[in-house]
Amino acid sequence: MTSKKNRTTAYLPRLSLGVIGLVIALFGAATFSDERFDDHFRVSSTTFTNNGVLPIGTISNIVVGNVNGCSIDGSPGGNQSPEVSWKHAPWGTRSFAVAMFDVTASFTHWGIYNIPASTTSLPTNAGVASSTFGAQVYNDFYLAQYSGPCPPVGVAPYTHRYVVTVYALDEDLDLPQSANFPPYAETLWYALVRAAQEGHVLASASITGLYSATPQ
Repeated sequence: MTSKKNRTTAYLPRLSLGVIGLVIALFGAATFSDERFDDHFRVSSTTFTNNGVLPIGTISNIVVGNVNGCSIDGSPGGNQSPEVSWKHAPWGTRSFAVAMFDVTASFTHWGIYNIPASTTSLPTNAGVASSTFGAQVYNDFYLAQYSGPCPPVGVAPYTHRYVVTVYALDEDLDLPQSANFPPYAETLWYALVRAAQEGHVLASASITGLYSATPQ
C-alpha cells in the first residue's frame, strides 16, 4: 500500500500530546458495569472482546517480500472494520460518531460521523470506501475509509492498543472541508473536542482490541 518510508512517516504522531491527552481524558474510557442494574451508554462488538486480540479479518495488507507484513505469519488480512454495536444512547441524541485510534502509535485508523440517531450498530466492513452509514474522514493512511492495524514489526512496544469509541451527540458535526482540503482525522478530533467543550457530546463508550505483528 505504501513504501517503507511512507509507512514509517505515517506512524509519526499527527496530534500534539496536549490534544491527544484532552481527547483521551474526555472520551477514552468506557464505563463497564453490570447492565442488569444500569442503563449506561455502552459499546460492544461481535468481532472481538474488550482487551481481546483483533482477528485477522480486521488487519491491513501491506505486502513485504510477497507476504503481508501486517501479520505474524504473512497471512493476508481482511482489512474490514469490526462490527460495532451500542445501546442506551442518551435522550436527545441526534447523531453518532465512531473512531478507531491506535493509542500506542497515536494513529487514526478510522473515523465516521453523522451516523443517524436511529442507528444502533455498524456491521462488519461498514468502513468500506463510500460507506452509506455516515461520512468518513481521511485516516492516517490518507484514505477515506477504514484501514486495519499494521504495527511495525520489531518495534517496541510490540502490542498496540486499538480503541474503538462511539460518541453520542445532540447535533450533527459540520466539519470544515473543500475540494482541496477534505476532512482528515485531525478535523474530526478537533470537532469532537469542540463539541465536548460546548456540551454537545452526551456520552461516549469504548472497546479496546490488541494486536501485534511481532512474534513474541
